[in-house]
Amino acid sequence: MTSFGFGRELVDRAEGAYLYTRDGRRILDFTGGVGVLSHGHNHPRVLAARKRFAARQRMEVHKTYFSPYLAALSHNLAQLLPGDLSMSFLPNSGAEAVEGAVKLAYKYHGGRRGTILRADISFHGKLLGSGGLTGSPQAFTFPTIPGIVTFTYDDLDSVRAAVQAHRGDVYALLIEPFSASTMRWCSEEFLRGVRQLCTENDIVLIFDEIYSGWGKTGSLFYFMRYPGLIPDVVTTSKSFGGGKSSISAYVARERIFRKAYDNSRDALLQSTSTTYYGFGEECATAIEAVNIVVEDDYPAKARAIEEVLSSGLQRLAKQHPDAVDRVAGAGALWGVFLDGGPKLLDLVGRLAPGGIAKDPRFRTKLITCAVIDELYRTHDIYAYYTLNGDHPLVAGPALVTPLDEVERFVTALDATLSVGLTRLTTRFVAEKVSSLW
Repeated sequence: MTSFGFGRELVDRAEGAYLYTRDGRRILDFTGGVGVLSHGHNHPRVLAARKRFAARQRMEVHKTYFSPYLAALSHNLAQLLPGDLSMSFLPNSGAEAVEGAVKLAYKYHGGRRGTILRADISFHGKLLGSGGLTGSPQAFTFPTIPGIVTFTYDDLDSVRAAVQAHRGDVYALLIEPFSASTMRWCSEEFLRGVRQLCTENDIVLIFDEIYSGWGKTGSLFYFMRYPGLIPDVVTTSKSFGGGKSSISAYVARERIFRKAYDNSRDALLQSTSTTYYGFGEECATAIEAVNIVVEDDYPAKARAIEEVLSSGLQRLAKQHPDAVDRVAGAGALWGVFLDGGPKLLDLVGRLAPGGIAKDPRFRTKLITCAVIDELYRTHDIYAYYTLNGDHPLVAGPALVTPLDEVERFVTALDATLSVGLTRLTTRFVAEKVSSLW
């Protein structure tokens, strides 16, 4: 990504959906901060909340004192989430939230079960545990937690087979209802079927909504579009902190949490003495970020963006069949899957260095980079592609992005694809090679 010049340009300031560089450019940030910036850059209410906290010299740490910010944030989460999803733990990153949720599930069964199920396509983080639970291929294999068994995403029969093969030993099932790295999602039938299987076998069902939460896909959380569907644990992060706070959460059903940790011997196993757990300013920021999501109806904003992106991107797929294989998404999170055709395949084969050419996804990465480069240089639009799955170009704007700017993105992508992928890729590679000399 730094080959586009991002790493060499200085951003002077950022506001809403825009980046302002030192050389006077205004860049439309269509990445949404890779899920972090649903509120946009420097939302005024988020900044004001942090300023109030600092001005009043509020307390940050000292877990031996009661934190009204931690309590208020936990209360608000319990009010917004369905059923008895009411017990929160508030670490820093999404990966920590996933690992905390998995530890909770393991402790819920008292260590008597040793198998955890995860999907073949998934991204849950890069720590030793969460990295092992990530289904996407990794360039290097680290040690991880034992007992990980893989099932096929959105395939209920595959889950049934895995549960049957390890009957009585599965302590948790971890799934992204909406997979932001692949732009795929679970059907209602699958999610309800998994819920029933987990209930029947006393398996802790964990929904990872770190990316898709807080309105991004058109409902507050993706799973909440299906009434009565309640996981045992849900994880969240990214836009939870309003683009300013490094905070995450896992929220568990009360009976699950209490069975695992509600006694004096085990209360600190998921330690509340973690240095930055429930950090005061981070919680105060998240409180305001959540307030904004609810009061400004971010799910509705995502649905309005979807109306523009869905019709616009599908139209481009028909207009540029030699460049666009397909488009997929929901709300304000869409992927454009590019395919260059035989001529470009020959070109890429000649241009690729030996080691890079061995990457089976090199062609897709290269042509997608060429499109991103053109959007940035010619149209002042900053986009990105996912590092997992089929590497689609992602249209994932902040939910505060004006609809006419969403339309401008579609128009700019149309103009970019009209240049032709062969020409774009040739120029992109030539510029990058010449810059080395």
